[in-house]
Amino acid sequence: MLDNIESIIKDLLSVLQMARLYSTVHHEFMKSLDKAYVTFSAAFEGKKELVIGLIGAELAFEKEILFELDKTAGPLISILKNLGIEKMTFYPQLEKEELRLFISFLITPKEEIKAQPQEYLQGLGVTHITVGKITVSGVPAEGKKATGTDLTGLYAGSAESVGSAIDKALDGKQIDYLSLRLALGDIMQSLGSSYQDLLQLVTVKRYDTKVAVHLLDVSILSMYFAHTLGLDKEDILDIGIAALFHDVGKLYVSRKILNKAAKLTEEEFSQIKSHVRTGAEILLNYVDTLGILPAIVAFEHHLRYDLKGYPQLAFPYKPSLPSLIVTICDVYDACFQRRSYKGTYPPNMVYEIMIKEKARLFDPELLEKFFMVMGVWPVGTIVYLSDQRIAVVRRENTDDVFSPEIETVFPVDKREFIDLRKQKGSLKIEYSLNPTEEGKGYLDLV
Repeated sequence: MLDNIESIIKDLLSVLQMARLYSTVHHEFMKSLDKAYVTFSAAFEGKKELVIGLIGAELAFEKEILFELDKTAGPLISILKNLGIEKMTFYPQLEKEELRLFISFLITPKEEIKAQPQEYLQGLGVTHITVGKITVSGVPAEGKKATGTDLTGLYAGSAESVGSAIDKALDGKQIDYLSLRLALGDIMQSLGSSYQDLLQLVTVKRYDTKVAVHLLDVSILSMYFAHTLGLDKEDILDIGIAALFHDVGKLYVSRKILNKAAKLTEEEFSQIKSHVRTGAEILLNYVDTLGILPAIVAFEHHLRYDLKGYPQLAFPYKPSLPSLIVTICDVYDACFQRRSYKGTYPPNMVYEIMIKEKARLFDPELLEKFFMVMGVWPVGTIVYLSDQRIAVVRRENTDDVFSPEIETVFPVDKREFIDLRKQKGSLKIEYSLNPTEEGKGYLDLV
């Protein structure tokens, strides 16, 4: 099917080229149109519709982003962006004349189109092609560097998409994969240009106990970590999707058990451990939509690096790299989340807890690299310094995880940027301030 879609896009590009060289009634144009129409007809077999979306600067179909076409499809992508089109839907009843009119619409100068794209097409008599936007609440405008407000909206909109997707998975309903992939695609782009602001937002949002927020945080952390490991963008997005669904099985476990303050009974702990199998079984029903990786990660993320976790395996094997990444990010974020059965751990304690589990719970090499990226004091952490000033962490130093670059925020009249690595111990971080408690008064300065 994917080959058909790639052929459709290539044929559309060819038809567009012919339309620009000749006209939409020239015989050379009609030859290329005939070929494209045949390709469409073949692709429609067994399909109710064909939806081609635009995610960032890439074309996408169903669960695949067509990275291989990112160079050749440039002219089509530029046209769609110029017209504000993020999604094209083609229906099996499509007639050749409608396809010709659609191509004519695409090459029409924007200033000559006196209506919204969909209205304009309807006015031409095109009823079996629809165009529009993939609506994800809070996504910032394309081409702009995301501001703090944009990122907050992006984060909130993505959390909403995650919550909706999880609910649909639990109910056995169809997941809007394209919208979900769009949300993570925009986040992935922000990891390149605004990663410090986004990680700072994650630091603050960690204290929200909503399940969707935890899953989104784990996804963002997993994508950022995968990015720093040098994985390509398609693999990064796949890991992000898998991270979103890694704990879907846990939602089948009674909240009363999950939030129980007292020690769990053997039966209750057995129920919790069963969530990895349950999650994998749920996600196996969505392989056609999400791919196989989410089911694998759901099954493996509690195996442990030393294979002493759960579920017990008849034939032990090393968990996959995505599962090892998600395991680290899941535990890291969970340590910061508020729970009824424990207090919130400060960042330095999270580091100590996780380092003790190196080579047992976590892959030792990956864990070392993770803290080189995240540092002991994550970006956005409000900290108390040894000279009694208040500061916020702005950037990590990979060669000294305890000494990041900071900006002092109080006293207000003495704000300055400081690289603690260069202070040689004369100035250091004493402890962090919880942004929902003692650090709350400094949030407007951050």
